[in-house]
Amino acid sequence: MTKVTEFINQAQGKTLFSIEIIPPLKGQNINELFQSIEPLMEFKPQFVDVTYHREELIDKIGDNGQIERIPIRKRPGTVGICARLMERFHVDAVPHVICGGFTKDETEDVLFDLHYLGIDNVLVLRGDPEKSAGIFKAKAGGHTYASQLVSQVSDMNRGVLLHAETEAYPTDFCIGVAGYPEKHLDAVSFDEDYAHLKHKVDLGADYIVTQMFFDNQKYFRFVDQCRANGITVPIIPGLKPLATKKQLSVLARIFHLEFPEELVKSAEKCVSDREVRELGVDWGVHQCKELIAYGVPLLHFYTMGKSDNVAKIASRVF
Repeated sequence: MTKVTEFINQAQGKTLFSIEIIPPLKGQNINELFQSIEPLMEFKPQFVDVTYHREELIDKIGDNGQIERIPIRKRPGTVGICARLMERFHVDAVPHVICGGFTKDETEDVLFDLHYLGIDNVLVLRGDPEKSAGIFKAKAGGHTYASQLVSQVSDMNRGVLLHAETEAYPTDFCIGVAGYPEKHLDAVSFDEDYAHLKHKVDLGADYIVTQMFFDNQKYFRFVDQCRANGITVPIIPGLKPLATKKQLSVLARIFHLEFPEELVKSAEKCVSDREVRELGVDWGVHQCKELIAYGVPLLHFYTMGKSDNVAKIASRVF
């Protein structure tokens, strides 16, 4: 396995390519996901991120006729998918590790599973709140903040475990964290957001991947402010091509981002989502070329399990 930071250092200034995928819904065939992303392997992604999803509570009528709240995971299998990815495509896998829905002990076990598989990269995130809650609440015995999870991974890299039953050999994880060019929704201000990000880096984060954005100027300002706040690790831009008109409102609401007025006006003129998808490709190519000229270390695409538009962008950029 190669660490994300090693990929960047070895590239000597060349912009690299990576993707993120989501596990299939429980019961679906993993081969459908692999067939979907296979066209992207032509562009030799340095790594593939695999998201982790917390449990959700659903209402179910029990044998006694009472409604019970049952925890389920709709998209399990992150660790197994990482193993299959490495075997099938000979590509490095970067699993997400999240706070939401996990105790510290469960997190430690997941990290050891990854360590035993030879996976040396993790993207550490707080994760989303329960859909019914609205605000994030840690599981009893779990972490409330991503910084606490970064600290746990860093401790394991020093051979420090939660419980001292045995002498522990150090792990060697390269730790990625998230950054928000348009501010994390829970941060009171940009200054607070930069302070939290700096704290994660000080605790051991090795690189940053940004939330998706459609205005490169927001990324450029974010990088400038990170550097002004003493954050020196690589900052990887996260990108997603616009694919439907509906995404103009859905993505803006879910990810708390703004679309450039030029992109919105162009999308509104499209008579079909097929035209919007082509517009998204053109916009993505423009974004990528500008980011490459700026000198970004890597272009990271959120594929959401779809590959055709990302492949079109990659074919015109790499």
